[in-house]
Amino acid sequence: MSIQLPKVYPITDTTISGLSHSEQVKRLIAGGAALIQLRDKQASSRAFYSDAQAAIQIARAAGVKLIINDRVDIALALRADGVHLGQSDMPVEAARRILGEQAVIGFSTHNLEQIRRALSLPISYLAFGPIFPTASKLNPDPVAGLNQLKRVREMSLPTPVVAIGGINISNALDVLNAGASSVAVISAVLANPSRIAANLQQIMTSTE
Repeated sequence: MSIQLPKVYPITDTTISGLSHSEQVKRLIAGGAALIQLRDKQASSRAFYSDAQAAIQIARAAGVKLIINDRVDIALALRADGVHLGQSDMPVEAARRILGEQAVIGFSTHNLEQIRRALSLPISYLAFGPIFPTASKLNPDPVAGLNQLKRVREMSLPTPVVAIGGINISNALDVLNAGASSVAVISAVLANPSRIAANLQQIMTSTE
């Protein structure tokens, strides 16, 4: 399924924000989010399922799309809008068979060879990064930078590209101008949980 991505694509993180996914979703929606990814590397399957279920109810009531990171099983069980997969997750082809043609499937890439392989897969968008140094991920891949992002944009047309890694209010517009369809934001929005809505609004305004 192809997708029209918003310019700013927030991703939840309970460790950074100290809040449940459902509470983060509520605050992100208040800040204007149209598409949100739930990302959790720590919680048990049962705990993540319960929190994601509450988050999806909030998102659906607001008409906001919600994507589950990694967990195809939870995305299927909750009828989420889709899933985001990494290089070591379930193969994209298998996820597509399970979730169907209408599901949004995003796929993480970190270098040009991974981009080439990804473009033959049944994905809705690809993510590329880290564009800048990031503290949101343990053992991050090498920083790609804006020049490499420009090459990725040229290679990947017409597949949308979500740039990720170290993106904040001061550089989001530069990343979009380098060719990204959307910028994923984590720490820049979540690090001060009392300002999640305001932080997201500020970044969205900076990209206009």
